[in-house]
Amino acid sequence: MLASVKTLFSSIVDYAGLFPPAKLTMGEAIANYARYQMASHHWMLGNFVLPASRLNEFEQQLLKLPLEGSKTRHWRLSVIISQEVELAIAQIQSLHDNHKIAIASLEFPPLSPREIDRILPYLPPKVEAFFEVPYSGDLQTYLTVLQRPGVSAKIRTGGLSAEAFPSMSALYQFIFACAQAQVPFKATAGLHHPLPGKYPLTYEPDSPKAAMHGFLNVAVLAVLVYWQKVTAQEALAVLQESAIDSFQFSADSITWKERQLDIWELQKARQSFFRSFGSCSFQEPIESLKELKLLN
Repeated sequence: MLASVKTLFSSIVDYAGLFPPAKLTMGEAIANYARYQMASHHWMLGNFVLPASRLNEFEQQLLKLPLEGSKTRHWRLSVIISQEVELAIAQIQSLHDNHKIAIASLEFPPLSPREIDRILPYLPPKVEAFFEVPYSGDLQTYLTVLQRPGVSAKIRTGGLSAEAFPSMSALYQFIFACAQAQVPFKATAGLHHPLPGKYPLTYEPDSPKAAMHGFLNVAVLAVLVYWQKVTAQEALAVLQESAIDSFQFSADSITWKERQLDIWELQKARQSFFRSFGSCSFQEPIESLKELKLLN
């Protein structure tokens, strides 16, 4: 295992097994997360994503875990808020009394900048808040509102239809804008594969295919942009790279076209800028990275 690869992908996958296309039951998703934390690639695992409306169900199912599941090191949750904010935050606050559960972040659906501004005073301290930014909105206005400590952007990178996937131009423009505004971000949906290509939209045998982005490309581009090592035209080229040979991996660096990123640069950008991506599958990204010989 190369240290550079481990640094780039550390805690990068927020597990969203409850959501399509996997759409598992709460019991199945919890059991998976408990198992993944004990697996050899647990270091890639981020938060457990669930809607605020299912927090009670989560607590009830957690009690049903067998003894080995109860030994899970920690339960770090990313809670999606879609109901009344004040009510949801009060419910979340009660979970802090459970020493095994930590609310790591809150995620919000697309809201207007004015609505975001209204919500900010209600956010609990020491909990990162991600506000989804629509591609069709005034990006600069959104990012100005999000320039607060503990507040980050969220971008949708896919879904169950081809139309749900943003263009590469829209994606790199968003990443550049976040870097310029110094607003961290996470991605959600559609990033199951390391490299871009045409992949099935669901797990059904007859699923249609669509052009999808690669999470390796997005992660490397985010680091390059954070350290101002690429132009806008080069950024588009990074997202388009569909061959693993386009990237060079060594123990202490990752390189794209002579743009080298050392361990410290990778770590800093991941901690301060590209936080994670949500995926309904944890195993699929791992298996894909194994096929590329980046994981053992």
